[in-house]
Amino acid sequence: MTDPVLTVVATRPDDYDDIAQLIADAFHHPTDPETHEVERAIFEPDRGLLIRDAGAVVAHAAAFTRTLTVPGATVPAAHVTMVAVATTHRRRGLLRTLMHRQLREIHDAGREPVAVLWASEGRIYPRFGYGLAAQRLALECPATTELRLPEPTSAAGTLRLAAPATEQPRLARLYDRLRVERPGWSDRDERWWRYVLSDPPGERAGGTALRALLHEGPDGLTGYALWRSRQEWQRTGPTGLVQVDEVVAADPDAYLAIWRTLLSVDLTRRLSYTRAALDEPLLRLVDEPRRLGPQLMDALWVRVVDVPAALAARRYATAVDVVVEVTDPLLPENTGRWRLTGGPQGATCARTDDPAELACDVRCLGELYLGGTGLTALAAAGRVRELRPGTLAAAGPAFGWHRAPAPMEIF
Repeated sequence: MTDPVLTVVATRPDDYDDIAQLIADAFHHPTDPETHEVERAIFEPDRGLLIRDAGAVVAHAAAFTRTLTVPGATVPAAHVTMVAVATTHRRRGLLRTLMHRQLREIHDAGREPVAVLWASEGRIYPRFGYGLAAQRLALECPATTELRLPEPTSAAGTLRLAAPATEQPRLARLYDRLRVERPGWSDRDERWWRYVLSDPPGERAGGTALRALLHEGPDGLTGYALWRSRQEWQRTGPTGLVQVDEVVAADPDAYLAIWRTLLSVDLTRRLSYTRAALDEPLLRLVDEPRRLGPQLMDALWVRVVDVPAALAARRYATAVDVVVEVTDPLLPENTGRWRLTGGPQGATCARTDDPAELACDVRCLGELYLGGTGLTALAAAGRVRELRPGTLAAAGPAFGWHRAPAPMEIF
């Protein structure tokens, strides 16, 4: 049981310094004054919950107010962040208390049908109803000299380097145009663009300043990459590293041109890109994809907070009409039978007394939500039960999507 003296309170703006120190200690990250101020700019005190003990912050959880691209739509989503418990206060139920309180507040506010987060450890959040909705590939290419890409099919477009901050309005316009097509991408207002493009020296890990590689066509910007490099040498010569943070491209020509450059930077022999999508085109372009060293990792975890609102907000790849029995011990309002009817143009979801055809817990709905997890895969794992024969085959394709979910940033 949680010590009754340790009560949850709402954060205030002047709590930020104490919260930041808790986060730094919990994640074993040295404090850096410039990074501290950059992160302060996106802090939303009215969305934080904290617990103090003898004046010290010992537990905290918060959320950012953003929208998330889902199949065929964008939805308001609580971007859960800054979750930590002090080493001295573990195993006392503080995290459970904060997460339950946060979910209840999100639900009762009625603005955000889902919550989303990156998990420091995958075992933490399923007990609160979060499901693994998007995976990613971490690409670690040990020898870029051994990879070949196709020759460009078109001469259209030019490449140039720029300081990212000077190009922010153009990067934002391209990102906003393309993000609505890719589940898993979050919106970025001015505050978030300043955060994404901030480049405190303490965060460079020995690398160069952040760079922008721009691909421009006759009508303007068609692609960009945010990246940095790090010099490394061995007795036999250079072994420098290219570290890619994000690549955004409007067409295949821009995408190919950007990657041809990133894989051929002078005096480098290695490349790292840890946020590749499962359907990343680069895997289909290089002549030896195994040299990219793809490693499957978890990325976005989604918690369905309001079942009917969440299921009605996204689109479905094919027509679907199915009754799902959902269990949710933390938010009982979600428990019950729901008829989902929809397709590519829209959907409705309402409580029903009709017999259930599928049964699952709310965590499964989170896993399905971005279209990257198969309904039949969950059934094969015993996570979804088919109550009417043939329902899995009929409804399964609807929950997929033509593009894999792809997280763009860690928040």
